[in-house]
Amino acid sequence: MPLHTIDDVIAALATIIWDSEQRHDPLGYFAVLYQKVTIKVKEGIANNFFDDGPRMEQLDIVFAERYLAAYFAYQQGQPLSYCWKKAFDLGSVDEPIVLQHLLLGINAHINLDLGIAAAEVCAGEDIRGLKNDFIKINEILASLVDEVMCGLSGIWPFYGLILERAGKFDNLLVDLVMRAARISAWKFAKKLAKKPAREKTKLIARRDRQTARKAKFIGRPGTITSMMLRRIRQEERGSVSEKLFELSVPAVAS
Repeated sequence: MPLHTIDDVIAALATIIWDSEQRHDPLGYFAVLYQKVTIKVKEGIANNFFDDGPRMEQLDIVFAERYLAAYFAYQQGQPLSYCWKKAFDLGSVDEPIVLQHLLLGINAHINLDLGIAAAEVCAGEDIRGLKNDFIKINEILASLVDEVMCGLSGIWPFYGLILERAGKFDNLLVDLVMRAARISAWKFAKKLAKKPAREKTKLIARRDRQTARKAKFIGRPGTITSMMLRRIRQEERGSVSEKLFELSVPAVAS
């Protein structure tokens, strides 16, 4: 479906989530997280959180179009980027733990798609004008960390104990990982903005391969780590649909 507003993005993600519930498809886990982020961005635009609200909505749309195009291309057996193909291949089975599913989507969408979308939205302009709003996205992501962690603890009860023992440390680690990915995406966007079309294509292809290698590590992290993750997977509670529900429930303030 064509996207014209941020509400169109939210509706498209809702369709994927609903379809994932019906088909018990773990690819829906990332769509739930993505919808949460998009709703927060919409709220930020409405509350004048960003310097340029209309531009942020356009960035959100262009950014989402890349994920949606990859998702539906995969469903229809059509060509798509290496990193999304790898993410969907690894994530289309229920073997990885839920956190791995989320990280596979985050890896492809931030490390490849975000920089491309930012450069596209700023075509013909100085991309440095986007930097402040780009950084503000980190604040939105950080605000969702607690909510995601609460959802994960509902799926794997022992995770709740880890959160109690680790306090905010675990959340801080996730926040730092996300922030590092955003910083890398911003550097990539600036490189793209300076290149002519032919060089952009080469740069994107190289970035795609690099991101695909990261996806392989997330999904297949090595023998010992995989054994630990398999144990966690065995202890995760609920069907795919039930896990989708746990991830979608807002965190309750303590």
